[in-house]
Amino acid sequence: MHPLALLPVLVVAAGAAVARAHPAAAGTPAARFWEEALPGTPMPKVIADLVQKGMDHSPLVEHYPINSALNTQRDPFWTLIYGNHGGFADKAKVPPGLFFNQAQVHVGGTMNVSFPPVLVPAILPRDVAGTVPFSNLTDVLSVFNIAPSSAAAAMVNNTLSRCQAPAPAGEQKTCTTSLEATVQSAVRMLGTSSHSAWAVTSKIRAGGGLPLQPYVIEAVRPLDGDRHVGCHIVPFPYAVYQCHSTGQPSTAYMVSLRRLREHGPGIAMAAICHLNTSSWNPAYPAFEILHTKPGGAPVCHFMRYANMLFGVKTGKA
Repeated sequence: MHPLALLPVLVVAAGAAVARAHPAAAGTPAARFWEEALPGTPMPKVIADLVQKGMDHSPLVEHYPINSALNTQRDPFWTLIYGNHGGFADKAKVPPGLFFNQAQVHVGGTMNVSFPPVLVPAILPRDVAGTVPFSNLTDVLSVFNIAPSSAAAAMVNNTLSRCQAPAPAGEQKTCTTSLEATVQSAVRMLGTSSHSAWAVTSKIRAGGGLPLQPYVIEAVRPLDGDRHVGCHIVPFPYAVYQCHSTGQPSTAYMVSLRRLREHGPGIAMAAICHLNTSSWNPAYPAFEILHTKPGGAPVCHFMRYANMLFGVKTGKA
């Protein structure tokens, strides 16, 4: 039997097993894996919600408007993951506040920040993800009813091409199709055991949109480790992460922000500062935005909605 023929059975069985666990995804295989692999690190709500979405509203059963979903995932974010990749977005398309200087990270400071909302696809259960085509463009388009000549098809093809491209010298990258594979890949890149690793996401409202306005920094919490792995959602019909490590020193923070001009709930953004950018492409937009160059001042950026940041515990907490 062709593996794709098993998809409806796997999806229905997985959903029936844990439908009652929403919204925390408690009891799902992914949640149990997370608890065992990352003890002491609660699964972020956004990840739990996407896991449950994959159980209750699988894109394999409920055919979302794939074109609309992919359009919200499109560049510039995919081309702004790290500084050695080509095909960069125009500086004018970079959201204000995505990149910032490390000197800005202090309590009482202000920064203009803006992120457009994004429709993040469901995280599929590992057994389902293992049977869904990933590397073959024709199969992906067929399973998700994507027209071959559409913009969505072009984005899927671009994702596959980038995922299959080798990492630059000294760096590590891989694309993952399940939460379990994402955690395992990040831990492997960190060179540690999973019990020594931690993971965080930015804590912002569903969809991740932030209106352009000044925000004041209310708190800064340094995160453990001197090297980190970022795992970023990439354009695809279901949740696919690209995990990446530059192999160079970095610092990471949770930065609590509050709107300066109007009342509203506070947000907590995961942030990473890359301390050694000497090998990065000089065309990387952050250099122009921050008025620096490869090997110059650290380049810092926030982690977008549903993206994950991993590091190694130091034992101080």
